[in-house]
Amino acid sequence: MFRFFLIRLAGLIPLLLLILTLSFFLIRSAPGNPFANAKAFPPQVVESLNRQYGLDKPIFFLSLVQPDDPKQHRPWQQRLTFQWNGSDNQYWNYLKRVVFSFDLGPSTRYADQTVNDIIRDSLPKSVALGLAAYVIALVVGLGLGILAALKQNTVIDYGAMFFAVLGVSIPSFVLGPLLILVFSLTLYWLPPARWGDFRHLILPAITLSGLYSAYIARLTRSGMLEVLRADYIRTARAKGLSETAVVFRHALRGGLLPVVSFSGPALAFLLGGTIVVEKIFLIPGLGNFFIEAANSRDYTLVMGVVLLVSVFLIVANFLVDLAYAAIDPRIRY
Repeated sequence: MFRFFLIRLAGLIPLLLLILTLSFFLIRSAPGNPFANAKAFPPQVVESLNRQYGLDKPIFFLSLVQPDDPKQHRPWQQRLTFQWNGSDNQYWNYLKRVVFSFDLGPSTRYADQTVNDIIRDSLPKSVALGLAAYVIALVVGLGLGILAALKQNTVIDYGAMFFAVLGVSIPSFVLGPLLILVFSLTLYWLPPARWGDFRHLILPAITLSGLYSAYIARLTRSGMLEVLRADYIRTARAKGLSETAVVFRHALRGGLLPVVSFSGPALAFLLGGTIVVEKIFLIPGLGNFFIEAANSRDYTLVMGVVLLVSVFLIVANFLVDLAYAAIDPRIRY
């Protein structure tokens, strides 16, 4: 296990560097730039802003340029050739800043804040919302899935699967306003939007958990049905164990493996910010900032959020691998 941990840890750094590099060039290849919509600014101001944020430098060490005298180059170099730009380029400057100083850079959309400041302020809200939704999804999804498997082809099974289909079918941008209409504007039980105390978290968390609860319920039901028909479960029942002991001591471990595979990446995406739900309930989380950054071509903020979600995803997958070994004794690393 310790060797497996070291191997995964060693693979983490190159993987993050690869994600960072790909994100950097993908976002740079998108049309437009952070100041393309600043029509009110004179060209001198735009030039000064580009210089301030380092956007006037070459993007990479090498760039493709047209040769001044094509006849002096080989045939395949007469149209385009490589030019060395030196180490003072956007990619190397950004990489050095992130790796050696963990500084994600200034935001071009929010001029008075750095990306570190924005993540520091908004991440706790997204994490609180994501964790609340995750707990609701696990409790509801596991409960419905286990009940449906134990009571297969009964009213309970049909009711649970009806809920699962409903959860998959209703998107969050429909469920959220519906909950606001009922619980905030009709019954006046809960606040409709904004970020505040615990009561502000309930409706967004329920909205966010709907889809995940449905998936977990379906995965739990199918996993449990497969395990409940296994020989070792039949043997446990033949030995006279109670149904509760058979389900919770023997069947649940094997039946939860598909849920564990799904819930790891799901948790990473929930923690990284949920764009639609945060927009509906006006929550100042990472998702809101990510949308604004993408629309305004805020390179550093987009890359900061992508990097953070990537870290969450890698860590979640690592925890899933550890959970596999804990749940299934046949798996060894």
